[in-house]
Amino acid sequence: MENTDWRARFRGQLSMYGLDWVQVDPGSAMLGSNDRSILRGGTGPRHQVKISKSFEITKHPVPSKIAAKMIKSGEAELASESEWAVSKAQGLIHAELGTIETLADSASNYWGKPCDGRPYTEDDEIRTRRVRVWSERGVLESTRPIEVADSHPLRLVRRESKYSGTPIRLPGTGDTARILKQEAVICLATGILPSFTWAWFNASPGYIAEGWLNLVMGGVFFGLSTAILWRPKTPMYIQTESGWKLE
Repeated sequence: MENTDWRARFRGQLSMYGLDWVQVDPGSAMLGSNDRSILRGGTGPRHQVKISKSFEITKHPVPSKIAAKMIKSGEAELASESEWAVSKAQGLIHAELGTIETLADSASNYWGKPCDGRPYTEDDEIRTRRVRVWSERGVLESTRPIEVADSHPLRLVRRESKYSGTPIRLPGTGDTARILKQEAVICLATGILPSFTWAWFNASPGYIAEGWLNLVMGGVFFGLSTAILWRPKTPMYIQTESGWKLE
């Protein structure tokens, strides 16, 4: 049976720390990057998370020592990336510029992630935590070793009830075949064909017959190097009643 007076629980204990709590309504948000380029890309895939129940979150990150005491006593829990994203989408959470705050998730990518709001943690010993960096360029996503992450301020939540049931999850892996086909086309169009075209008009007679392998390898290298600045966007995963829709 769910606790109907969950907002009143520990209210005295919470107020002693002077924390400002805000209620987050059920909602959705987008997480992750659909950019595969090396310089601009981020953790993928880009996907939608949906949280069906309201919860409370601290308006500002909580100092690590206070947060550790509250988590240990059961007064609060570490917020997940999904909870953080839904709260941010509703304009409810803030932090000073330069703040690095720690969240509960620890996985290095989003493949296989539950998308109902619960944290996505590694099956074995947790070695990293996902963090948010509040900078002049916006809020940046990053990962920190657990020893470093636990020293940063933490974002805390109070949930109406524990997450239960079987959540909707992202696929366990990406579409490797599609990516390989993309890379082959990119290498052919931006590297291999231009290499042979240049050799046809500029190289000495017989160069293509003798040096075709060098032309191919050079074209492949150049084609792959374009990933530094550009790659086609990957599909976004949007939740529907029947599962995932790719956009």
